[in-house]
Amino acid sequence: MFLLLFLGRPLVDNITTSLRDSTAATLLGGTAPFTGPDNHIRLLASEEFRQAAAATVLYTAGSLAAQFTIGLALALFFQRRFPLGRIVRSLLLLPWLMPLVATGTVWRWMLDTDDGVVNGALRALRAVPSGVPWLTGTHEALWSVILVNTWVGIPFNTALLYAGLQAIPPQVHEAARVDGAGPVRIFRSVTWPLLRPTAGVVLVLGAVYTLRAPDVVLALTGGGPAGATRTLAALAHEQAYARFDFGRAAATGNVLVLVSLGLALLHLRAVRRARTP
Repeated sequence: MFLLLFLGRPLVDNITTSLRDSTAATLLGGTAPFTGPDNHIRLLASEEFRQAAAATVLYTAGSLAAQFTIGLALALFFQRRFPLGRIVRSLLLLPWLMPLVATGTVWRWMLDTDDGVVNGALRALRAVPSGVPWLTGTHEALWSVILVNTWVGIPFNTALLYAGLQAIPPQVHEAARVDGAGPVRIFRSVTWPLLRPTAGVVLVLGAVYTLRAPDVVLALTGGGPAGATRTLAALAHEQAYARFDFGRAAATGNVLVLVSLGLALLHLRAVRRARTP
């Protein structure tokens, strides 16, 4: 109920639009006939939706796995005190603070097949005979957008996980060391159980953000080649601003809202179950 109240009027407007034949022609004519669930039915039955759903699952799962793993490793590393540690932690936030369009533009230049820095370095090392089509190959493009989205999301994961680690009382780790536990045992039996609620929040927020944000995909590949990187968020953007089919775009947005709500409810249920003796 709280989530629905938070979404408020935009959600109501999106649902209303998805139930009407809202296109450029109907809007100019001043009428948008009520079609009921027709937009949703046609969307779910389309091949482009199935392709976008598959790309979304791979894109989200790959990004979350890489972001969380690297973020957790960095958060554990930053627990150690070393010279200029605070400055390094501050600089780590820069990829997350930069506008996604600017980030995508820089990475698009770096991953260019002919003149990109990445291919130039690989050719100089004789690792590849010719340029790798990072953004134009149907197989390579999806992994490229996952790479860039991982780079963007690592600071967010690191900051929240580091805060969660700082909230763990140091006496707990000291007691485990006194009992003879090694670093691996301390992490598995002490650190991870206490960090699990924070990790759940990080994963849910990361999933929702990755699902709804098409910026990285649009800046790098525009959803191509041949729809290989067209996620549901990118599909909704294309439907609304390229095809002017606002009803179908709203229906796609409803699917994303339902998936996000489902993830949030699963997380809340897991937290409630963990707190219940």
